[in-house]
Amino acid sequence: MLGAFPGLADIAAHGRDLFPPPGPDLPERLRDVLGVLELSAGDVRVERRWSDAGLVGEELSWTVGFGPRTRAFLLRPRDASGPLPGVVAMHCHGGVKWAGKDKIADGPEPPLAEIVRLRTRLYGRRAYAGELARRGFAVLAHDVFAWGSRRFPLTGDRSEPDRYDRAARDHEHVLAKACTVLGTSFAGVLASEDLAAAAYLRSRADITSVSTVGLSGGGARAAFLGALDPGISAVVVAAMVSSFRDLRDEHVAAHSWMLFPPGLTRLADWPGVVAARAPAPLMVLYATADPLFPVQGMHRAHHQITEAYRGAPGRYTGAFFDASHQFDRSMQNAAFAWLADAVADNYPMLRLMKESQVH
Repeated sequence: MLGAFPGLADIAAHGRDLFPPPGPDLPERLRDVLGVLELSAGDVRVERRWSDAGLVGEELSWTVGFGPRTRAFLLRPRDASGPLPGVVAMHCHGGVKWAGKDKIADGPEPPLAEIVRLRTRLYGRRAYAGELARRGFAVLAHDVFAWGSRRFPLTGDRSEPDRYDRAARDHEHVLAKACTVLGTSFAGVLASEDLAAAAYLRSRADITSVSTVGLSGGGARAAFLGALDPGISAVVVAAMVSSFRDLRDEHVAAHSWMLFPPGLTRLADWPGVVAARAPAPLMVLYATADPLFPVQGMHRAHHQITEAYRGAPGRYTGAFFDASHQFDRSMQNAAFAWLADAVADNYPMLRLMKESQVH
């Protein structure tokens, strides 16, 4: 890291006590470092309902107290009766900010061509939130700060995705600076909105539990939510876990401010944050051909998380896939089956649906 300035990393590591072993108070200290805000989903409205492809959907909106109203899709299997286990499905960063939830969930209208191209690259073409809902879950996919319905009105035509996304890439560092001035962080604001979404889903009478899953930046959000919210039943993080200490310049440059809130590395290495929910269920999917992370860092992370779960056998699953930076169908199938097992004690019907599912 910082190859043009040899020695800086070593000086910082020794002088700033980086990557200490995480202690039991890590979630509390993480909340402070991120600058988590006390937000809630207020004035929740059902904007419309629809039914399609074995699912029933609701388009929801709410306010967290600032900015445009958050829009979200809540998907359920059409023939389900009674309460269901819930999942907060986190959309990725993906260099695409004009859309959020639409990357992973179908709404009442067909997706735009740009969304289909993104899904093909990252998700094996399908909107995975719907596939997860068909397997017996109530899946909430919501926009978040700076994405989709929560976009900023930047200069230029917001109706043109390419123009908006180019502007948004240049604008993210400004958001990160502004959040720091306000005593929070870019990652902290996202985590605050995700905590509000999870609390809303948990408050519904038709939901029995709340888990979370995400790819890439969505995986970072899932990891933070799992560490900060003790009510999260199970967490799946896809293609977003490596030791920080193994990152090189090109890896750091490839990621957004979502992964680098100031002060985080003085609490723990990234795997320590991901494992902060131990002994609660955790699955990490490692993509060994991912150019955004070093393979050595993935294996170090797997070892660190395994050690953190030493006293909770069977609660952590680390799975390695020969895949690039994606959450493809084979990874999704593994994740969805694991999620069903993780919450099956609360909803035995999931086992029957899992056994009857044709992959």
